[in-house]
Amino acid sequence: MFDKKTYYYVHTGHRIGLDRFRRAAAILNTLEDEDITLLTSDYRIAQIARDFGIQKSVGIDVVRNIPQISHNGDNLIFDSEEANPLMLEDMRDYFSGFVRISDDKNDVKAAKEFLVSPYLQGEGICTCIPVDERYFGNFEKSVELTYFFGDDDYEKDLEKHFDFIEELNPNLQLGFYYFLDYEDILKEKFVNHFEFEEYEAMIKSTKTLITASPQAVFDSLAGGGKPVYFQREDYTKDFVPLFENLGVPIVNNYDKNHLFEIIETIKNRKYEKIERNSNKIANFIKDSLNL
Repeated sequence: MFDKKTYYYVHTGHRIGLDRFRRAAAILNTLEDEDITLLTSDYRIAQIARDFGIQKSVGIDVVRNIPQISHNGDNLIFDSEEANPLMLEDMRDYFSGFVRISDDKNDVKAAKEFLVSPYLQGEGICTCIPVDERYFGNFEKSVELTYFFGDDDYEKDLEKHFDFIEELNPNLQLGFYYFLDYEDILKEKFVNHFEFEEYEAMIKSTKTLITASPQAVFDSLAGGGKPVYFQREDYTKDFVPLFENLGVPIVNNYDKNHLFEIIETIKNRKYEKIERNSNKIANFIKDSLNL
């Protein structure tokens, strides 16, 4: 008899960061009682996924290798923009249950799939923002300001634009894919810094977080922080309308003057609360995949 399995594929890497992985961890932690294997496009993060509460993880290099692991009739949760429409249609036919995660407000749910989206509504769609339960609460905010450029900085843009935040003298959150020599440079520049493994502590203890990581914005909001979103040129703009609705200020083009204006008025800015929806997400995925 065919033993149907469930997989969760997430696009990660040194040029795209870990936002989707952090979101995957939030979702998988709501499904901890289910037997789900995480598939990542990067072997390195797959090796330490247990540190995020993920029990099973496999690095598969590229999205086309998913059938090398899975079988026809299995379930798949899919969080990536790599697949073209034809590939997505093949996935819907190949898997008995297919849940896709989308950040595009202009997206359209296809037949034979279920959708998780912060924007879209309707049958077969879970309208929600996945945030790990650990970030909700009233935490002591002992750090005034932290800067988190992101988990990836292949072009070393943070270093190229030190002047963007240097006068603010923030703590620095180090990313996952930074080169070793690059980390040494950054640690010299930012005496007060958080290691990659201290991300959770940083989120909980930071009052104001300047970040280009969309997931870090959501995590900060959950814990009562006041995030400022810095739009990197190489990152998607899909989250901008959502941040505007949540009252999150946005900085473009390394506009230092705009950033300073925001920081000066941060105490008076009204942020919307982010919904605590772990049970909603878990129930939606279980029902969609018949888990």
